[in-house]
Amino acid sequence: MTIDDLLIGLIYIALFFLLFALGKLVYNLLHREYDLNKEMVVKDNPAVSLAVTGYYAGLVLAIGAAVVGPSDGLASDVMDILIYGILSIVLLNLSSFLCEWVILYRFNVRDELLRDRNQGTGAVIFGVLVASGFVIFGSVSGSGGTIWTAMGFWGLGQVLLVVAALVYNFITPFNVHREIEKDNVAAGIAFAGALVALGIVVGLAAEGDFTSWRENIPAFMAYAGIGLVSLPFLRLLTDKLLLPGVKLSDEIIGLRPDKSREKRGPNVGAAYVEAFAYIAGAFIIYWCI
Repeated sequence: MTIDDLLIGLIYIALFFLLFALGKLVYNLLHREYDLNKEMVVKDNPAVSLAVTGYYAGLVLAIGAAVVGPSDGLASDVMDILIYGILSIVLLNLSSFLCEWVILYRFNVRDELLRDRNQGTGAVIFGVLVASGFVIFGSVSGSGGTIWTAMGFWGLGQVLLVVAALVYNFITPFNVHREIEKDNVAAGIAFAGALVALGIVVGLAAEGDFTSWRENIPAFMAYAGIGLVSLPFLRLLTDKLLLPGVKLSDEIIGLRPDKSREKRGPNVGAAYVEAFAYIAGAFIIYWCI
């Protein structure tokens, strides 16, 4: 590494933090009905902290997509980083609203976060935004594409996240939205893991150079289909391999593993294992296929 390389790297780092600060400002303005810092620090609201942390994590991934890749010269790189970085901020904030309006449409997300301090809701928002960060990373990174191709892959990714939410609710023997609304943190964590896993698969499928819609879309949809189909198998694998002797759905909703069906409280530890299984499976799919 030469001195010139080091100086260019420092310029990129400065641009990254500039865009991150801009992304934070946009998020604060869009949620100005409540003070984020007050909720997280003064009120010690873990639900809001989870949601905001998910946004920050997604923001790092989204802006990172504008930074990585081959260089076309400092002036061209700076322009690309600014254009695609701002686009990534816009898309991630749209993902935040889509989560509220489409994925968690059955209840008022703001009330769950602020009034009920519902960590399950915060976990799902965390999952959606991290998943969207991966989708944006794949959509923006690579060469040959434009703003329109990036927006197109992001839009397809959001549709697939909604489909994944429907599939997940279908394969679980309990109503995911109802459990989350009942402040079931375990249900929110497990659901978030499934969403992040699909975001990884879809985002990495969109990664790479863009040739044409005819060539890129089939591969993209094939990866997405594999991700969706793998969800029930990964859940079964968690049941049989990672948590033998217990029924995962009973652990998530807090039923005793006996005939009494007595409630004992959701098992958050089991939810972490389930979420890990989904995310690990997503990386295995990407590495192997």
